[in-house]
Amino acid sequence: MSNQTQQNINRRQLLFQAGAGFGGIALNALMAQQAQSAAISSGKSLSPLASKQTHFPATAKSVIFLFMEGGPSHIDLFDPKPDLQKLAGKPLPESFKKPITAMGEVNSPLLASQRKWKQHGEAGTWVSDWLPHTATCVDDIAVLRGCWTNGINHAGGVCQMNTCIPLAGRPSLGSWVTYGLGTENDSLPAFVVIQDNNGTVVNGPRNWGTAFIPAVYQGTRLNAGKTPISNLYRPEDIYPTQEAGKLDLLAKLNQRHAASRKQQSELDARIESYELAFRMQAAAPEAIDLSQETKETQELYGMDQKETKVYGTNCLLARRMVERGVRFVQLYNGAGSKWDSHSSIEKRHSSLCKGMDKCVAGLLKDLKQRGLLDSTLVVWGGEFGRTPMSEKGDGRDHNPTGFTMWMAGGGVKGGQTIGATDELGLYAVEDRMHVRDIHTSIYHLLGLDNLKLEYRHKGSPERPTLNEGEFMKKLVTG
Repeated sequence: MSNQTQQNINRRQLLFQAGAGFGGIALNALMAQQAQSAAISSGKSLSPLASKQTHFPATAKSVIFLFMEGGPSHIDLFDPKPDLQKLAGKPLPESFKKPITAMGEVNSPLLASQRKWKQHGEAGTWVSDWLPHTATCVDDIAVLRGCWTNGINHAGGVCQMNTCIPLAGRPSLGSWVTYGLGTENDSLPAFVVIQDNNGTVVNGPRNWGTAFIPAVYQGTRLNAGKTPISNLYRPEDIYPTQEAGKLDLLAKLNQRHAASRKQQSELDARIESYELAFRMQAAAPEAIDLSQETKETQELYGMDQKETKVYGTNCLLARRMVERGVRFVQLYNGAGSKWDSHSSIEKRHSSLCKGMDKCVAGLLKDLKQRGLLDSTLVVWGGEFGRTPMSEKGDGRDHNPTGFTMWMAGGGVKGGQTIGATDELGLYAVEDRMHVRDIHTSIYHLLGLDNLKLEYRHKGSPERPTLNEGEFMKKLVTG
């Protein structure tokens, strides 16, 4: 190198040009951290996703929501009904209020459960033989048998479980959490969504959308399979300095365009997404590199078996995400309403349970042994349950009036069953928890008051549970 060349290269240029530019990426990260620290100390925030204070002390820092799309049958998994076995083949007793079902087959004969039941753990929690692995974790689980919702079909049910109402137009649970708390890692998305297949979840991206709150808080969908994040890596023929220059110019143009369009939060979200994408090029490859995990850990999640490899991979990704400060992770199982067993429930549920059970148990055990379960709230459930009445002879219809979900970690007292359905599993009758109560309880464990978490929309204060919902205190007191 000539003396003239040496004089024309400063230290910053050297960092960007030497070693494939990795020094420059590190320099940018350090400068961003210093700038953000200075902004925070002066009472300002550079990012709308900056970590925020809770309303009161939290027991959970992050959430992993395991969403069984389509409606798993509570009376075949967590809520045994001996009377259902006795009355199988008969119509619903006259003493029961006639329910409204999606397919309208309320007069169909009752269908017995084919499951074998056993009590597990110190508290003797009932779990069916479809979930042998989850059964080994019940001392960390609070089973919620008194859940109910208004969504009678999948569109309304999935919408309500995600947004608190069965109609479109409200921000999702994950986006409210992200809006209220921000993130602890500005190099990864704050809210991540992963499906177990390429099927379309009912309502699609609306389930992780923001509606009227700023679009920057929406979920980021990752892909199932070997490349969870599309277009992550910079093309080999593009140097870091070129990419940084293009992004700087793009940011200036976008900011100029957005300056006169303050009401369009999508523009700010787009700018933030470009900046996040650049930071992710350094942080995300390590976060999604499952080869760093031991063989024992991968086997714990079932990644060595065909049936459990996909969801096991997603569950392990979820652990690595919350481990790195991601606030909310939603894992769809049976994407495309595959839990919807209007017929052949034995075949459908058996296959789905086999593909999910070991993965979920592996997640709970891994979180616990790493000390992460104390700060990570794990939620399991679908948009509703299934009816005790039969459909098509060997299936069950949608049941929004009574079903089961469970929570673990994040301050939840495990080894207990909260709530109950009637003797046939049709209606929630004890410690009933509407979806609003379920969401309120999640917010509470995260240190958020659902009535104080507010966004002004068209002059009105909007709150995540529409001014309703109660925290289920038994989750923490037993």
